[in-house]
Amino acid sequence: MTVNGSWRRAARGAGLLGDDGSVAATIFAEMSALAARTGAINLGQGFPDEDGPAEVLSAAVSAIRSGENQYPPGIGTPDLRHAIAEHQERFYELRFDPDREVLVTAGATEALAATLLALLEPGDEVVTFEPFYDAYGALIALADGIHRTVPLRLPGFQPDLDELRASVTDRTRVILVNSPHNPTGTVLTREVLETIVDLAHRHDAIIVTDEVYEHLTFGPRHVPIATVPGARERTVSISSGGKTFNTTGWKIGWITAPAELVTAVLAVKQFLTYVNGAPFQPAIATGLRLPREYFTGIADSLRHKRDVLSDGLREAGFAVSPSDGTYFVVADAAPLGYRNAVEFCKALPGLAGVVAVPLSAFCKDDFAERTASLVRFAFCKRIDVLERAAAQLAELKH
Repeated sequence: MTVNGSWRRAARGAGLLGDDGSVAATIFAEMSALAARTGAINLGQGFPDEDGPAEVLSAAVSAIRSGENQYPPGIGTPDLRHAIAEHQERFYELRFDPDREVLVTAGATEALAATLLALLEPGDEVVTFEPFYDAYGALIALADGIHRTVPLRLPGFQPDLDELRASVTDRTRVILVNSPHNPTGTVLTREVLETIVDLAHRHDAIIVTDEVYEHLTFGPRHVPIATVPGARERTVSISSGGKTFNTTGWKIGWITAPAELVTAVLAVKQFLTYVNGAPFQPAIATGLRLPREYFTGIADSLRHKRDVLSDGLREAGFAVSPSDGTYFVVADAAPLGYRNAVEFCKALPGLAGVVAVPLSAFCKDDFAERTASLVRFAFCKRIDVLERAAAQLAELKH
């Protein structure tokens, strides 16, 4: 039997299909399996090893026990939608109607999938920065779009504005922005955001912004692109509770956008997951209403973890790029004599008992060559784990 379809284009877009049509393991699955097999410290996958705030966990347990275990409303529970709108106003002075301009999704990935499927016609172009979160390429392909990229340049992983302007044309339907940025840890500057808004108006494009690390910055403040003058009416803002509340397995995400865009996305979303996470929705609403001290506290805690790992990487001989946000720091293995990060990451469990991911996993082939020695490490782990990893990485000098 021969099977054809959009899934094949999507899988090829993400590099998940071999020449023979077989499904290939992603580098993330490969590295996690390597960590499990060798007992190495897994700094490859970006998930915390500590639970979130007790209030949020207790709210989920209470919701389960009180019977909130059936289908929630398709657009999300009213309380969570109101909490999301309250959050946007409290932190960013953005006002959204919780009944028409907020949609709850199965994590940020479903929000991205439903948004791209809703907005793209075959052949429409989507511009992203590169490196890019691996789902972007697959989802653009699934929607029959054409993926254009703008490289983030060292030092600092910011884009060249002339390259950005050249990449956005009248064929561009969506400019997909991720800041704070996975995998580089960069936070895009105000000038970059304003340029994106100007280009979106000039070429009648829609801005889709992935802000799941919005509260995890360590210096530069996160500025939602929807706050830039002229952006709100053409921006779909996406976030989730997983990173903010250490609940990545709950998959509670959301979009805020003008009502007509929310309606378009909902028309697709209802045929993807339909709904999800009934008892987790009130729990995330509880989290979004926590005092500001919680949100500054999680950033301060991660800043300390970033410093522990970054200092350890420098001590081991890596050249380390500053990380201004997210869970991740990028380090160059070339000073240690390793020019191929893929081979280095496969050898690293044996060399130092640590697993990481090559930055090339987030790049197309041509750009991957320019980042060949760069490695992404995750620091969203307990301090004792990071200290042990730093000590083991120091063995690379010997």
